Amino acid sequence: MKLRLPAALLFLALAACAAAETVKDREGAVRGDKARLENDPRWNWNDVDGGFRLAKATGKPLLVVLRCLPCTACAGIDASVLEEQALVPLLDQFVCVRVINANALDLHRFQFDYDLSFSAIMFNGDGTIYGRYGSWLHQKDPKNKTTASFQKALQAALRLHQGYPANRAALSGKQGGPTPYQTPIEFPTLAGKYQSKLDWNGKVVASCVHCHMVGDAFRAYYRSQNQPIPAEWIYPQPSIETLGITLATDDVAKVEAVAADSPAAKAGVLAGDTLTSFNKQPLVSIADVSWVLHRAPDSGSLPATVQRAGQETALTLDLPAGWRLRSDIGSRVGTWPMRAMAFGGMKMDDLTDEERSGLGLDKTQMALRIFHVGEFGQHAAAKKEGFKKGDILVQVGDLKQRLTESALIGDLLLHHLPGEKIPTVVLRGQEQLELKLPQQ
Repeated sequence: MKLRLPAALLFLALAACAAAETVKDREGAVRGDKARLENDPRWNWNDVDGGFRLAKATGKPLLVVLRCLPCTACAGIDASVLEEQALVPLLDQFVCVRVINANALDLHRFQFDYDLSFSAIMFNGDGTIYGRYGSWLHQKDPKNKTTASFQKALQAALRLHQGYPANRAALSGKQGGPTPYQTPIEFPTLAGKYQSKLDWNGKVVASCVHCHMVGDAFRAYYRSQNQPIPAEWIYPQPSIETLGITLATDDVAKVEAVAADSPAAKAGVLAGDTLTSFNKQPLVSIADVSWVLHRAPDSGSLPATVQRAGQETALTLDLPAGWRLRSDIGSRVGTWPMRAMAFGGMKMDDLTDEERSGLGLDKTQMALRIFHVGEFGQHAAAKKEGFKKGDILVQVGDLKQRLTESALIGDLLLHHLPGEKIPTVVLRGQEQLELKLPQQ
């Protein structure tokens, strides 16, 4: 699959803006951050290698904060991390590095949720990862400045640092796996278009590889090889809610609620429990929980330890086949290019039971209403095949059962390849039409 980058990147930029508002003066935001922090006594600005050298020399752990400045999402916690005095005693125990672009990230080390605009990774100076942090709570509410979960993540990482290297074996699962390329700008979709350093003499923002573009590059790589996209890249860093657990957003991994009849309920997880380890990995944040699930098998089981009434209890969570397809990826920026791949540029939602009843449709059958049809580049492929806003998908290939948009994206990307055109049945008013859904 050959991507037409100018049109594709233009659309992705617009999609990203729709999902997360950007500051009005994007260039000014990036240049202002440099002016304010490149000589800051605490923050080693945009120099990861220098941070590792200093961590080795001082024996301190390394904190790397990754922040997409033009995006206003997570602006609240970003400001708090830079300014909140209560954090100072914790930050002073780390070598602190602030990274504002992904161009030269070592992807063997930096594997995290690329759809977030504020993330952090805590390392030992030798490169061993203690834990990850990234908050969808802050992503959804840019004004949210609370740092309770961040503080607890730093404290947990410091405890792991104090126990290092005796705890090295327990940290092995936290380390990154192999990648097709070492840095983002080596991926075919980014190579030659971006350099390792930002263009401070030109348009800085245009020279920046944003974190979400890294996830996009992984998916495009597999698609260009005419391979199915691995499930963990369709549903990256999944929430443990897919297994029935709701975690408190102000703690490391405290269970707020457990859904009835869920894998978590069947495993014996209770509200009020605190997950202390997952798949034998110590946890510093909810992002660590998602990392375990990101690397988990498509089916099988995961051991967990919970603290309950002051005691440690061992549990086992069974992963039912297809558990990832329960993830809701609809609001992720990285889902937009997948909509081009699987849907030809459409966005859709599942009809409610009430809407189905009004149309005479069964509650168990597919009924996805199309509410956006793209008009540019690869995102216009569905329009060219005759799909229209307001159409209702009731069958795609052999699929007729009720599915969410997120589940249908996964099914198509896992089982179909670019160039295919899948027979599709839609309702348009009182008429039933047969169309072809293009795969790209």
